[in-house]
Amino acid sequence: MASTIQALPTEVVYLITAGEVIDSLAAVVRELVENSLDAGATRIVVSLWPLQWRIRVADNGCGMNLDDLQQAATAHSTSKIRSSEDLWKINSLGFRGEALHSLTTLAELEILSRPADGKLGWRVIYGDGGKAIQQEATAIAPGTVVTVSNLFANCSSRRQGLPTTAQQMKAVQATIGQIALCHPQVTWQVWQNDRQWFTIYPAATAGKLLPQILSQVRPGDLQEVKLDLPNPPNSSLLTPNSSLSLVVGLPDRCHRRRPDWVRVAINRRMVKSPELEQTILSAFHKTLPRDRYPVCLLHLSISPEQINWNRNPAKTEIYLNEINYWQEQITKGIDQALCLNSANFKESVHTSRISKLLKAAEAKGNYNFKPQNPNEDNKTPNSLKAIAQVNNTYIVAEHPGGMWLVEQHIAHERILYEQLCDSWQLVPVEPAIILYQLSPAQVSQLQRIGLDIETFGEQLWAVRNLPAMLQQREDCAEAILELSLGGDLQTAQVAVACRSAIRNGTPMNLQEMQKLLDDWQRTRNPRTCPHGRPIYLSLEESALARFFRRNWVIGKSHGI
Repeated sequence: MASTIQALPTEVVYLITAGEVIDSLAAVVRELVENSLDAGATRIVVSLWPLQWRIRVADNGCGMNLDDLQQAATAHSTSKIRSSEDLWKINSLGFRGEALHSLTTLAELEILSRPADGKLGWRVIYGDGGKAIQQEATAIAPGTVVTVSNLFANCSSRRQGLPTTAQQMKAVQATIGQIALCHPQVTWQVWQNDRQWFTIYPAATAGKLLPQILSQVRPGDLQEVKLDLPNPPNSSLLTPNSSLSLVVGLPDRCHRRRPDWVRVAINRRMVKSPELEQTILSAFHKTLPRDRYPVCLLHLSISPEQINWNRNPAKTEIYLNEINYWQEQITKGIDQALCLNSANFKESVHTSRISKLLKAAEAKGNYNFKPQNPNEDNKTPNSLKAIAQVNNTYIVAEHPGGMWLVEQHIAHERILYEQLCDSWQLVPVEPAIILYQLSPAQVSQLQRIGLDIETFGEQLWAVRNLPAMLQQREDCAEAILELSLGGDLQTAQVAVACRSAIRNGTPMNLQEMQKLLDDWQRTRNPRTCPHGRPIYLSLEESALARFFRRNWVIGKSHGI
């Protein structure tokens, strides 16, 4: 009996490989612009004709000479790696040598290019298999123009299986946006059907670029942190140091309905890393309202030896060595971004809230303001000084850049919650607290969070310990009933903190307000309470100056 197993024809192998690398218009754009970035381009123009299945990418990169152009589309041809050892020290975006060759299998490919030091450019057309079938000298500025035409012409079923044109264009836009955030110094022009579609202008950092990509976000909503990191304990001593860059949406003013803007980039490429994404979400836990998610862009620059890119043909999934070390550094970086300190006082201003508050003040002018007369200058290490209390609810605090209103109850709630997280202490209580008519689910819930509860009679239960913060309260029974209503330990900690925090409407003297401010500034996540509510409102000195028109010219303001 003849063997039924046979080697696939070469053209079939190439077609399968092409399907792994090129599966959409967005994939073509991704592969071509990555080549442009590897060539050092600072300006990239992407043109699309989706109904004609044609894409063109032009750049001002280093360009190619004729010899390189003749080899560019042959199978697994690349200038970026030479041996198997190079796979463990990849610094380029493209390295497999598959993209251009795959395109010759699925479409018509034309490349025009001229090196920066060349006097002449060349135009090359490639046939199936990546061979140069036509070449001619041409006039072109230094750089490269790649045109892909009739994509999937020989795979009509592939075209039919793709999403609608509008969805494909949305995918292209998302792809370019993600790449632009990893390369903020690049100018992008994108055209669709010979009409300019959108432009992304260069910026100094990803954080300054992000509002162009995510229009709902304003620059004042973001905090940027960059940290130089030591190498992981088990890495080579010759490995260069790493760095971590974070763009964080401040939780008191910037969050999303879905976790769609928790993004991870490694060495200038956006990747999927469920472990690191979960680390980011955990770092924002109990800083956002329920069912809301953070805006966070993480960019790690680490030694290529720490990464294995050879996991997915699209190079979007990786294996990362020393994953626990990187998770720890990410958590520290986010904690630093969310802290309040003198470096980010100016960035803490709520511009929209300021304008609303000033308009309300201008219209009514009625504040129940109780000034304090301190005997000494009592500035904190973070330059927040309590000066008054408004309506026995808000603490007025002065700092060098203006003034803040701090809501006393939720600021205290944040302090107590973090103390409970650090030390959840249950203490015995005597006599026991007697509760009546608890359901089995309530009894189970109290046992789940560590309370000692036992039957005490018909429909009666005795609780013999409770959280230390509740020990001196007169409403212990009500507090325990609240804890019995469900949730995990952290939910219980939030409930205890909320019940134990100072109530709004409670008068405070200057010393008490100052201590509350000092303790609050030392918390890890001082911008919001554990429920996600903003704790403070910042009034910047420049906003106050505009409101009181202090920049008017003396004389003109008097009608002279």
